[in-house]
Amino acid sequence: MGKIIAVANQKGGVGKTTTAINLAACLAAAEHPTLLVDVDPQANATTGVGIDPQVIARHVYHTLLGSALASEVILPTALPALQVLPARRELVGAEVELVDLPDRERRLQQALESVAGRFEYIIIDCPPSLGFLTLNALVAADSVLVPLQCEYYALEGLGQILETRRLCQQSLNPRLGIEGILLTMFDGRINLAGQVAAEVRKHYGERVFRTVIPRNVRLGEAPSHGMPIILYDIRCPGAEGYLQLAREVIDGAKARAR
Repeated sequence: MGKIIAVANQKGGVGKTTTAINLAACLAAAEHPTLLVDVDPQANATTGVGIDPQVIARHVYHTLLGSALASEVILPTALPALQVLPARRELVGAEVELVDLPDRERRLQQALESVAGRFEYIIIDCPPSLGFLTLNALVAADSVLVPLQCEYYALEGLGQILETRRLCQQSLNPRLGIEGILLTMFDGRINLAGQVAAEVRKHYGERVFRTVIPRNVRLGEAPSHGMPIILYDIRCPGAEGYLQLAREVIDGAKARAR
């Protein structure tokens, strides 16, 4: 069964979807069959790999509500080893509809069980909030990866998502670990960015990835072209950063398997 990683942070604008898309793409480029699961109603992970949500009839909403199997909804992308379980804006209604369903926190876990064996990695892009969609992702996941923008309020948001992870681990998903904390949008010219990075490493030590994702114009442009950064500009610093992150994730999985 593939390893399931939820990319989550209750604070928006931290590079969460950018990380989900590009980590998934880089894992796929390394020939590891990978599934990108979009559970954010904004559907940015879906459009970011070149799929127009308006032309798809079924999406992750239908798998959560039980009207379609995940295998019936998964779509291919431009990378042969990368597939996507897409989203549309209608997914926002799932937050309300899940309330009255049995096993409401486990619907995504149940949906992925039938396809998990086809993939080495499953990367879930979560909404920037704590609701039933994010909770479903955390219950389905083996670990959570937390993108963290190098800015003043970063540590406050980090504490919230780590506490959410702890509570979920205690009550719903005992296996939920921390894949790592990823420093994003790093600008070495700004003293504050360096101070935040140093503070995070001081407090969280080995939980922080060695990789740091730089602030990079090409990373911001790639989604508008429906491409992961390695297809848009593989030589840019953003692509180098996510390729390095993928290597850390792969090496970490190998180390844990020994």
